Formats: sequence, structure tokens, C-alpha cells
Amino acid sequence: MSLVTLLHSRIIYNHRLLDASRALAPLVSPVTLYGRGVFTTLALHEGRPFLWHEHWARLREHAARTCLDLSELDEESVSASLAQLIEANHVKNGRARITLLANEECGIWRIKKSAARRTDLLIMTGEPHSTSEESLALTVSPYRVNTHSPLAGIKSVNYLENILAWEEARARDFDEAVRLNERGEVVSGVMANLFWVTDGTLHTPALTTGALAGTTRASVIKLAGEISVPHVEGVYELADVGDADEIFLTSAGHGLRLVTVFDFHRYTIPIGSIALRLHEAFRQLTLS
Repeated sequence: MSLVTLLHSRIIYNHRLLDASRALAPLVSPVTLYGRGVFTTLALHEGRPFLWHEHWARLREHAARTCLDLSELDEESVSASLAQLIEANHVKNGRARITLLANEECGIWRIKKSAARRTDLLIMTGEPHSTSEESLALTVSPYRVNTHSPLAGIKSVNYLENILAWEEARARDFDEAVRLNERGEVVSGVMANLFWVTDGTLHTPALTTGALAGTTRASVIKLAGEISVPHVEGVYELADVGDADEIFLTSAGHGLRLVTVFDFHRYTIPIGSIALRLHEAFRQLTLS
């Protein structure tokens, strides 16, 4: 499950189209000092951002929770800049990342000169993730999610913890890893939401466990209802995932990916399985 994305040559910075290799950002800012910023990653299908309104709504919510000022940004202008970048980079299918970066004085260290903008906007596009792998191997991460953290459930640019957890799993030749919280409850994958099927019922961890309110996660839950698949958002232990008949991960970058190995237990995905039905339903949704 490769997470490496090839960045396209142009970016948007505060609604200006720039060469990515020559773009400059403030060296001293709340971003570099504290990692104060939030982001969202969207899938691009046929040149169109998938689930744009849902992504923007979550981005605004996370900005509010991290005290980012969005008075200078609105959905219409950001959407227009994203469309401009998609056209400039000739993107048909790929990914886009929209990042909001704090530029207003805050925290312990402050600079004398006030910034021209309270919040900077950065938009990038890149190639889609490779989906050529025949299998997706999953393990258990030793790194716990702290549900008491003020950043729990937020897509913050302070993403080092997730990167370290992913690198640890990759060092053991796994593609992804299940993360637990401090209470031992199942939360998610390192970079994706987690689903599994047991006895015909779809399960996923509730948001109270610290799971991210993923846009693809929400779409899959809605699709499950539309195709009459029983589904439960609950609090689970690791043994519940170990007893699953099918497991899959969801994210904006990968869509819905089936797990074929979980800590050396191999899964066969039969034709007509719930995971495959949801995979096809989600694929059709991206084409609509």
C-alpha cells in the first residue's frame, strides 16, 4: 500500500499559481514553531474533486478546533483555486491536498511584524496512489492513540506520529497497521479508517475511540445502508478484528482497499462478499 505521492509541478499558495520548486513560506511562523495547521486530501476523478463539500466542511470544523482564522477564506474561492490548479497540472485522476496554515501571532514565540494574512492557503496535486498490489498486509501498531489529546480526530499538519507508525509497520514488511487507543480499543489504521465483516454485519470503530471522521468512511457507511448491509459503529477489542471474515481500509487516497493478510492470517475474498459489494458500490459512486 504505497503512500508515496508524486507532486505535480505547480501549486496554489494564497490563490496564486506558483512553481512548486520555487515557492517560499515563512521560516518563522506558528506552523514551523508549533505545527498549527490542518489539511484534507481529496481524490480527483476525471478532473473533479470527489466529495468536495464534505471535505470542506470537515476542514472548517478542524480549523475552528485548532483556532485557525478563516475569515479571509471561503468555500467558493478555495474551490475555484483548486479547479485552476487541476487545469494547470492537467490532472485527470489523482489526489489534491488542501492545507490551511496559521500565520497569525500566537503561542510563546512571536514576531514583531504582523503577518499580511491570518491563515495561508496551500493547494497541491499529485499522482494517484498505486493500486497494483495484489495483497494488503495489516499488522498491529505499538503506537497508541491518545483520545484525551486536543488533536484527537483532527487532520493536523503535525502528522509525525502517523508517519512514524507507518514507517514502523513498513519496516516489518507490512503495508498498514491497526492502532489502538490508551484504553485498548480499536481505532483505525495508521493512515486510513478500518472496517471488517463478521457473520454478515459490517463493523467500524465509533468516533469516540479517536477515529477520524473520514469522508470515505462516511460514504461507505451510507452505501452499506443503501445495499441493505447491517452495520454497527461501536467500541471493539483487537480480538473482534481477529475474528473477522473480511477486513478493509478506506481513505480518500485509496478509496476502499481489501486486506488479505492480518498479522500472518490470510483472507480469501469470495465472489459476492460484502467487502466486494461495497467496493463496487463505491467505485460506481466515484463515476457518478
